[in-house]
Amino acid sequence: MTQNPDRPAHIAIVTVSDRAARGEYQDKGGPGAEDWLRATITSPMDITRRIIPDGREMVADCLRDLADDQGADLILITGGTGPAPRDQTPEAMADVIEKELPGFGEEMRRASLREVPTAILSRQSAGIRGATLMITIPGKPSAIATCLDAVFAAVPYCLDLIGAAYVETDPARIKAFRPKP
Repeated sequence: MTQNPDRPAHIAIVTVSDRAARGEYQDKGGPGAEDWLRATITSPMDITRRIIPDGREMVADCLRDLADDQGADLILITGGTGPAPRDQTPEAMADVIEKELPGFGEEMRRASLREVPTAILSRQSAGIRGATLMITIPGKPSAIATCLDAVFAAVPYCLDLIGAAYVETDPARIKAFRPKP
């Protein structure tokens, strides 16, 4: 795929939370994910943030809009990945992706289990829709950092492979892996 390093990456962060969507709870996941991205990515990027209620259809509609209509290269979805009845983010993402990338979830859980035994309850995952990579992450900022630290080295090359925007990272934080030609 031909990459255009001058086009800013369009990154969307979706917070899935009934309480945050109603204004009853301050969203910490969205700002935590954005702070992590701004500290890690060195190439140009535009970040869009949305807060939406839990629910399979609501989340799926949002992901379709961001991927298909808004042209997001990367979507991070925070919240709704636990075992509670309203936690349906993984199911919503499964409804819209074309390819699942199970290694992302496996590695995020492995990294999180080093810190907290309840990480096994997390249903993090990743997948591709067209030229958009979607990754579900936890809602707690420290857990977001743990998960993104564990998998982000593979994200820039994945974006290259699907024809998304070129993303480069600060190697002092995360060294992006790209095979040598």
